Amino acid sequence: MRKTDKVIITSATTGAMHMPCMSPYLPCTPEQVIADSLAAAEAGASIIHLHARDPETGMPTTNPDVYEIYLKRLKQQTNAILNLTTGQPHMGTPEEVLEARLAAPLKFAPEVTSFNMGPMNPAPWALLERYRGETKYPWEEMFMEASKGVTMQNSYAFMERIAKELGEERGVRFEFECFDIGHLYTLAFIADRGWVKPPFFVQSIFGFMGGLGPEVDHLVHMRQTADRLFGDDYIWSVLASGRDQIRLTTVGAAMGSMVRVGMEDSLWAGKGRPAKSSAEQVKMIRTVLETLSLDIATPDDARRILGTKGAANVNF
Repeated sequence: MRKTDKVIITSATTGAMHMPCMSPYLPCTPEQVIADSLAAAEAGASIIHLHARDPETGMPTTNPDVYEIYLKRLKQQTNAILNLTTGQPHMGTPEEVLEARLAAPLKFAPEVTSFNMGPMNPAPWALLERYRGETKYPWEEMFMEASKGVTMQNSYAFMERIAKELGEERGVRFEFECFDIGHLYTLAFIADRGWVKPPFFVQSIFGFMGGLGPEVDHLVHMRQTADRLFGDDYIWSVLASGRDQIRLTTVGAAMGSMVRVGMEDSLWAGKGRPAKSSAEQVKMIRTVLETLSLDIATPDDARRILGTKGAANVNF
């Protein structure tokens, strides 16, 4: 739980599930990803969560060369914590997928990476009828169609490797992404085996296909379960997809959570109003937090709260 009035705002810049055809404002090129991330940090985000996109087509990629463009320029221009995904979709055998998803985190050893706590069935394919014929690139329809037959794999073998090679060997702190109540029990299970150590940065996620819906009672249940499993040994954060982003992060903050917003999670900045940047969403939730008399954590506050190794100890 949050033991301070300082609230960490994470901004998730682009993700991998939204397509360029879904919003003209979705950051896809390196220049757009960097600009969006810097603006979010300037608006109050102390953590920037990064996925990579092919510079020419905007297709999600695991290429470390693309991440290097982001990381070097962002480190020069912001003190925000840079958090790399380990959940980027990739096609291939389980071994090829594992290697691709870990390539950039292993190379750059950032302060924080995501750590997905179980298999997921995201469903961009469900949006295909809406966007068929309106896509900007041929890969978009192919990507959505293919997602119907893909489960996001997060096996125990994968978790063990992430814990050892990123956590134990490179000192990375984890954002444990929990899409369901069972994911909390998985975290408790691997913690009992000594793979990961508290305090845990638990990201409770709502409104994504394959996970918990965006209902407040689910949020309450998630907190109660985390309290029961981890006691005081966790830092709680909340994110929600789409139109529920600000509503659920507000409820979470009032109950003691950190918050995450950004274009990865929602393309909206109000009813019927497309968000033009992640910074716009950061400003919205910051206004809510300050109205609740909560202080916004600086990047160095976030480092202290999460116990990261510091920006001087990364490989970029």
